[in-house]
Order: sequence, then C-alpha cells, then structure tokens
Amino acid sequence: MRVNLTAVAALVFCIASPAVAQEWTEFVNQEDRFSTVFPGEPRITETTYTSQFGAELPARVYSAEVGPSRYSVTVVDYSPIEDILRKKAEDCPPGAETCRGGSGTGGNSTGPGYSKADRQGALIYATWRFMERDAMVTHLLWSNISNVEGHQIQLTNNADQSRTFAGVFMHVGKLYIAEGTVPAGYPAPDFFRISLGFLDEGGDALRYMSYYRDGFVVPALR
Repeated sequence: MRVNLTAVAALVFCIASPAVAQEWTEFVNQEDRFSTVFPGEPRITETTYTSQFGAELPARVYSAEVGPSRYSVTVVDYSPIEDILRKKAEDCPPGAETCRGGSGTGGNSTGPGYSKADRQGALIYATWRFMERDAMVTHLLWSNISNVEGHQIQLTNNADQSRTFAGVFMHVGKLYIAEGTVPAGYPAPDFFRISLGFLDEGGDALRYMSYYRDGFVVPALR
C-alpha cells in the first residue's frame, strides 16, 4: 500500500486537537531511503541498536512531537551484522555452536555467528521488543507498504493509557520502525505508520509487483 502523503498530512491537520494542531509536511531522507510525514523538521539522533544475537548496529532516530504526542522513525543498518557477529564469535570456546553459528554455506541457516538468523529474524525481534513493554497489545498483524512486508502492532500503556501505533519493516538490509504515541482520548496515530514509504537510489518512491522479503530475490517494480 502506498499512500498520498499530501492527503495524509491534510487529514492529520483536520483531526488534530486544536490546541496542538501543527502543519505536517512530507519528510524525505535519501541516505536512509525513506519518506514519511512529520510535524515539522524531525530531530536526527545517531545511536546504536542491539540485535537479537547481541550485535551493536548503527542506527538513526528521526523524531518529533506535537504537544504530548510523539512520533519517530528508527532506521537500523543490518549490513555490517555478519562482520560484527563473526568477530564476536572469535572469542567463543571451540565448538560453541550457539555463539559461533555455521559457516553460511551448504544451506546453513545461521551463518557466521548466527548473523543470517539474526537478520532474517529482525522483524520478529523488533516486534517482540514492543510486546515486552509494560503495555497491553491490542492489535498485531502482518502488513505491507508498497508490497514491502512487515508487521503492525498497537499497544495501550498500562500506566497512563496512552496508545502506541507502530509499523516494523525490513528493506534492503535496513530495519524501519515507525512509531506514534498519543495520550488517552486522542485520535489514533495510525496515519503516521501508513505514511511511511521506501525510495530507490534516485530518491523515487518504490512499489513492487509482488511481496518484497529482505534477503530473497527482489521482485520487479511497477
């Protein structure tokens, strides 16, 4: 699904509380190859993200607020994971398969230091991290944006009843986590998740002919 970002921004403006109404605009980032809508220019924070098997991966967080509501897109670069986990595995005791993993050849599903399993499980692990929060999961399902497969999850915070709507996607070796959180009684922020889009190397919006799964054969573009 690919949405018209201008229309989404207009809808957001219409439903926002008058006290916090703010102009939403399309934000495009070529370095991390995504687009979305934000209430103004987002802050960009360099950080790291710990993968399921302990790799410290480079990441960026794009974030903005409207009053008490918070919006962010976290982009995690999984491309160096094989080198990182191979290096970690060098310190494992001889024969410690759980740390060392397989050779990555002959159909082995783990790869050096479990890096192949780590990358293929990135969507599930990111979704699980939401489920570990002190919150009630109210919605969890398979999703896609422009045929890039991912997950949708919705949470209600147990402490203050705020609601979080999130989408998790994996595209060209990068994990994208779009998250919107609003106080109790505010309109659902699901528009933020569905405004996410993916870009090609030239900065144009992508839409695949069939479902895209990271690490598999890349389908044709429309």
